[in-house]
Amino acid sequence: MSERHSSQLFNQGRRMTAQPYAAETDAYTARHLLVLEGLEAVRKRPGMYIGSTDSRGLMHCVWELLDNAVDEALAGYGDAIDVIVYADGSVEVRDTGRGIPVDVEPKTGLTGVEVVFTKLHAGGKFGGGAYGTSGGLHGVGASVVNALAARLDVEVDRDGATWTMSFRRGRRGIFDGPGPKAPFRPGGGLAKARRLPRKVTGTRVRFWPDPQIFLRDARIDLDALIARARQTAFLVPGLAITIRDETTAYAETFRFSGGTKDFADYLAAEAGAQTSVSGTLQLRGTGQFTETVPVLDDRGHSVPQDVIREMVVDVALRWDSGYDTVIRSFVNVVATPKGGSHVTGFERAVVKVVSDAARSARLVKDEPIVKDDVLEGLTAVVSVRFPEPQFDGQTKEVLGTPAATRIVFDVVSRGLRAFFSSTRRVDRQASRAVLEKVVAAARTRRALRAHKEAQRRKNALESAALPAKLADCRSTDASRTELFIVEGDSALGTAKLARNSEFQALLPIRGKILNVQKADLSDMLNNAECAAIIQVIGAGSGRSFSLDAVRYGKVIIMTDADVDGAHIRCLLLTLFFRYMRPLLDAGRIFAAVPPLHRIEVSGRKDPVYTYSDAELHRLLADLDRQGIRYKTPQRYKGLGEMDAAQLAETTMDPAHRVLRRMTLTDAAAAEAAFELLMGGDVVPRKEFIAASAATLDRSRIDV
Repeated sequence: MSERHSSQLFNQGRRMTAQPYAAETDAYTARHLLVLEGLEAVRKRPGMYIGSTDSRGLMHCVWELLDNAVDEALAGYGDAIDVIVYADGSVEVRDTGRGIPVDVEPKTGLTGVEVVFTKLHAGGKFGGGAYGTSGGLHGVGASVVNALAARLDVEVDRDGATWTMSFRRGRRGIFDGPGPKAPFRPGGGLAKARRLPRKVTGTRVRFWPDPQIFLRDARIDLDALIARARQTAFLVPGLAITIRDETTAYAETFRFSGGTKDFADYLAAEAGAQTSVSGTLQLRGTGQFTETVPVLDDRGHSVPQDVIREMVVDVALRWDSGYDTVIRSFVNVVATPKGGSHVTGFERAVVKVVSDAARSARLVKDEPIVKDDVLEGLTAVVSVRFPEPQFDGQTKEVLGTPAATRIVFDVVSRGLRAFFSSTRRVDRQASRAVLEKVVAAARTRRALRAHKEAQRRKNALESAALPAKLADCRSTDASRTELFIVEGDSALGTAKLARNSEFQALLPIRGKILNVQKADLSDMLNNAECAAIIQVIGAGSGRSFSLDAVRYGKVIIMTDADVDGAHIRCLLLTLFFRYMRPLLDAGRIFAAVPPLHRIEVSGRKDPVYTYSDAELHRLLADLDRQGIRYKTPQRYKGLGEMDAAQLAETTMDPAHRVLRRMTLTDAAAAEAAFELLMGGDVVPRKEFIAASAATLDRSRIDV
């Protein structure tokens, strides 16, 4: 076959196979284009407007209605909002604001109620003067909820009457009965239900989620609703928000008067903050910026115009003795969980001012202070209010207005500089404590980097870097291994003979470890005993602590049953509480309970052990009453007085021993006791000693 003939056949085959594809392409015409009008786009792509169709998207619908009610309160109209969750799955939001306008909007010829609930990008928050600041800005909130509702009922108290209107999947109509399954007739309009005094105003919106849109397991999150109501009541002082849930009979009203300062204190307490380092600071201020926005002229045309905006900044912050950072941000009372430009300005201001203050106080030289150092233990509420903020998406999780960064930076910088340069004694002490905490965090960060390798989890074969005094176990199964922290080398010798070396490891400590209540983390890591404990446990400390990396299933404190032993146990508990708290949360810290007395009883092969003086006296009284002879009881002053068999039987053998699980309450009490007895504040210690002197039991003093 010639090359020319082959080419002709190839081209012919190529044309034949291409014909069906060409036919399909030629069939793509304008009639294939789908034009979605009005609320049809919302029902076709609900994720674009509410994020998802699960419980999160359902809650977003509730937020849209709640935000509208809050905007009325922000504008100075109404001081009460009710949110009711009904047993049939519907939700109602009631407010005492001005009420949605019921007159006719001239451009559309529709009443204000119908415009709000059926037209996208329509409302009173586009700069028309109805709202100074608001959380709803895109004009799609109420209409989106309506489009995704199997039924939506609106009642408006305004102009001396109650006006009603109902919708089904965005279309107005009349329901012949209660609930979304009642017969529905399209049509109708805004109806006057009854007369009212002209001073009575408000809006009530109840919607039933559409099962065609939302997933079957989509539910109202009551906890999220309560949290939202609480935070809104903090941010709008004087506003009462009531949450009622018919399914659980829950009802609670939230109303606060303190604003962001009280909110910061609440968040710190909720996060488990123990001691405030700085007190709560409230920084307020305003700033202006120019924004080019489209404005409607007299003929209804959109023209660009420069508008001067004013932003109100309200920030409350406090540093606590812990490590966790809690920053909550809001724009016009709407939470922005993913931050945005206002949070960026806040963080930049805090880091810069604190860094400059630390250098001015000569607490640091060339060592850099980074954001994590400054934010350690910080609780803050960052709230801004201004007209028409720019959000990234309808879900309003991120503020995008660029000017917010500069304005928040300026306000926070001025307030913090005033705090760190204040001549008031209280402010000087608090600012110095903040700087020392930040500098300590910076030292700790560098120390942790140096100790990174030592803090990694190691198994028994990789224990070259572990302390030489550790008597490790053979098993590497953390579900059954135990680490005994033993007081003194003398007890270690007996414990080595008493233990089961398959799963029980021993770490001796020399006397009383460092009081970490007064020392910073850098000093703690430089302390041989504390560093050895952290290194052996193998999971890091502070923020870097990882419970999954712990090398032992149980950590058991085994000290003598005397005052010194109790002192050492408290010191160890304070160490765990401050730097390895997840161990306490998981219930993996225990205290061995060795006996105090050993009694050999006539006629019994095994001795009897007692664990307190009261228990010993009861036992001896019973023996005397029964006429049973016994030898003089032996009093154990320390673990070293037991032989290996006795120590194993009473304290180390899982089949016979007694262990006390240490809880977070025990550790918190230990830390509080050490803060009182050994902390840096002298006055509370002096008062405690003076008040407790008369109640001292001198027989308990170990002399």
